[in-house]
Amino acid sequence: MDLHERISINPKVCHGEPCIKDTRIMVTNILAAIAEGLPMSEILQDFPGITTEDVLACVAFANDVVQEKEWYSAPATESVMA
Repeated sequence: MDLHERISINPKVCHGEPCIKDTRIMVTNILAAIAEGLPMSEILQDFPGITTEDVLACVAFANDVVQEKEWYSAPATESVMA
């Protein structure tokens, strides 16, 4: 199965938030666990029924979302010395 097939978006499930397919586990929950530094084993324990591939699919999904956005740097401001 392609990693992208592991993520579903259904307006009737979790208010349309991206979830791991056939679950109500939102991608954002998995990303938050990763951001907290939880090891894969703990993520899998905290979210029973998901696999390592599901976690990787969440990361791949987030990567795709970030790549679709255009990022702009804030304009540099000149410092004024008094």
